[in-house]
Amino acid sequence: MTTLAINDSRRWAWLPPVGSWGYYTLLACVGMFILGPLGGITAAFMNFSIGFFVGGQVLAGILGSVVTYGYGAEGRHGANYIQTTAASVAGMMAMSALIQAMVWMGMPPVPNWQLMAYLMCIAMMAAGIGMLYTPILVERMQLTFPSGLAVANILRALTDPELLRRSVSRLFGGMGLGVVGGLATNKVAWIAATEFSCSTFGAGLIVGARVGVPAIVGGLTFWSLTPYFISIGWLKDNEPFRKIAFLIALGMVLGAAIIDLTLIFWRIAKQLAQPGEKVHVPDEQRTGPKASIKRLLVWVGFWTVATLVAGMQFFHLSFGYMIFAVALVFLFALVNGISLGLTDWNPISSAFVVTVLLMATLGLHDPILALMGATVVFVSCSVAGDMQQDRSTGWRLGSNRALQFRFQAIGLVLGAVMTVVIAEFFMTAHPVLRLDQTVMSASEAPSQWTSAMTYKFVGALRSITDPKPYQTQAILIGIALGLLTEFLRKFIRSRQGYKKFAASGRAGFATDFVVDAVLLPSPYASSFGGFVNLPTSLWFGAGGVVASLIQTLTPKPKAGEAALPDDMKPTSLFGGGLIAGDALAALGIGIVGLLAVL
Repeated sequence: MTTLAINDSRRWAWLPPVGSWGYYTLLACVGMFILGPLGGITAAFMNFSIGFFVGGQVLAGILGSVVTYGYGAEGRHGANYIQTTAASVAGMMAMSALIQAMVWMGMPPVPNWQLMAYLMCIAMMAAGIGMLYTPILVERMQLTFPSGLAVANILRALTDPELLRRSVSRLFGGMGLGVVGGLATNKVAWIAATEFSCSTFGAGLIVGARVGVPAIVGGLTFWSLTPYFISIGWLKDNEPFRKIAFLIALGMVLGAAIIDLTLIFWRIAKQLAQPGEKVHVPDEQRTGPKASIKRLLVWVGFWTVATLVAGMQFFHLSFGYMIFAVALVFLFALVNGISLGLTDWNPISSAFVVTVLLMATLGLHDPILALMGATVVFVSCSVAGDMQQDRSTGWRLGSNRALQFRFQAIGLVLGAVMTVVIAEFFMTAHPVLRLDQTVMSASEAPSQWTSAMTYKFVGALRSITDPKPYQTQAILIGIALGLLTEFLRKFIRSRQGYKKFAASGRAGFATDFVVDAVLLPSPYASSFGGFVNLPTSLWFGAGGVVASLIQTLTPKPKAGEAALPDDMKPTSLFGGGLIAGDALAALGIGIVGLLAVL
């Protein structure tokens, strides 16, 4: 790696200098061999025991900043590289649910090295695709990425004495409440019944009411349509609305993305047609290794070919279905990235199910082949989302883009190996994890290991022997809704008369808010209500409303006191603290639970 020309800000002389090989080795070792496996074991345990996992970015950011505290303000970049590496390892280890699904499906054993190689090829390809989209999602659209913002705020506060002094009470107050709330939601029955989540509420505090309220609108709309879905046979009695709503929601995001991408590419084409215009070089690329779009495209091309070859050689998938799966990666890496950037929710399991349904529509009715094809999309959505989330942090901090990509890549190599290792460890230690719960009665299912994510995978795979046309119809309806809504939003808000009215006073502001959040809510935000249960949408929206109220009522900074950066508002700091505290609580619960069953 190229040595960076950075002032020496070390607090202790025995630390390796910033930019040296010793420095990078320290960061990589901490991220790969300590924080990554720690978060990965927690994520795998949560997937096997519950069916969801908490992303490792926030937790790794906090612990990484402890390691780099001795570097002063420059430590924020090192901590960012540590959390990027650790999150890559942990995120890949969470993919162990796929290996459990292979066992439940009765898939013939394959050599572990083949599984590791297949996962690594997919992950490397996805990291490159995720980075390809970051100029659009992070820099041009400037999506919030709540967890990425939380990490950036934490690292800036912990490595800058002035920011720490001014933000410590909000940030650490939120963390303390997040730990208490995270423990309470797992141990107190009546709190758990409300489906309250500190992370969900904290994400709402970060994004505000114009994103939170649409999530409520979307959730209430889908919930109110439940009787209609039942009447037309799209749902059965007592089934949750999101069993069909998530398909419509994915379509909505895709429809809106078509509008936005068309406009973005049109602007880019106009800029390219103007010769002589200087290209702005981001600050993080002025020193150190330069980011190169050509090298990135070569990276994506190489690992795409490697993924195709591995899928065809190891698992006998046809070239056509492998190409189809890779094409879906390019689509869902963008769609899920937009969802993650706005709501902190990456619907990776939804992408898996949609991939299975689309493959079945194209004629693939072998569940095991569908599993290995959908694995490409599932792993890619997780890795690409992590890349985009991590890059949003690096963009705010000014961390070097090329270096951050390299740290993610080395984490993915170890993560691909550890995914197989941790799956074998858990299923050997607890043979009950090998039993297919989709064919068990309620009384036979193990209470300790619900494995809800694996259950969803296998249920979708078994359904492809009897495909349901209405599921494709739901996706198409969502695309049409997303296209129409986003077109109307863009058209109305581009009118000069409307702009003047919206800026004219309270009446204009209120009207604009109602149009923006209720009557024509952003499909990206309102689709959140189709991916989750209604209480989750309500808590997320409540956080957004509270944040907007606080920001409206908060007095301006005192005379002579510089304002905090826009993305370090009190609500953002407190919301980020809630997310961090919830992650710490999940880590503690995961470790205690793992030790209890060993």
